[in-house]
Amino acid sequence: MKIIAFTGAGISAESGIPTFRGKDGLWKKFRAEELATPEAFFRDPKLVWEWYDWRRQLIAKAEPNEGHKILAKMEEEFPDFYVITQNVDGLHQRAGSKKVIELHGNIWKVRCVECGHETYDYRAPLPEIPPKCEKCGGLLRPGVVWFGESLPLDALEEAFRLSREADVFVVIGTSGVVYPAAQLPYEAKEHGAEVIEVNPDETPISRIADKIYREKASTGLKKVYQYIKERYGSKG
Repeated sequence: MKIIAFTGAGISAESGIPTFRGKDGLWKKFRAEELATPEAFFRDPKLVWEWYDWRRQLIAKAEPNEGHKILAKMEEEFPDFYVITQNVDGLHQRAGSKKVIELHGNIWKVRCVECGHETYDYRAPLPEIPPKCEKCGGLLRPGVVWFGESLPLDALEEAFRLSREADVFVVIGTSGVVYPAAQLPYEAKEHGAEVIEVNPDETPISRIADKIYREKASTGLKKVYQYIKERYGSKG
């Protein structure tokens, strides 16, 4: 039995990470939509990197919460379990999840705009802003997907394949409005999956969900975990 957990900003909000929308959306007068673009980066890489360095420092101090830990535990218990995430913070991996598909990249990854070299850099704060490539000295950019950029094709294709194969598809803390990622629950539903939503608020996904927990991720996922164990058994 294949179980997919599809996570958005709501699961990391409980770890104290701002969603960068609404009241959390401003940083030094700028909105995320103004900074997370290729145009902003090439116009003022120092400014964009100052924002990302601030975010990286926030994330470095954060800890995976109970929601992240329950998903890692479910991966241990169910052999065919995957996390598809819209988050870039790496908290799923820090909680112990190994089978994670990152649709929007990872904030700890850096990529050279000159030679394309990619690596992970976990230093926070960074010693140099903007950072330079260790291979060629070129400008590094964060390894995340910006507004106006396409999602990484390999991750997107794998996410769609897993969604179509899912028996249970659990949607946690995502608004369900950012496409193409928001299409995944519909793909799962269309191919016969039981769709479960964990979200304090109603979303467009609510209307196709078979089961809804109107709770934050940590408490809702405890109930989802119990429900799946009782219904399907711990080894799937």
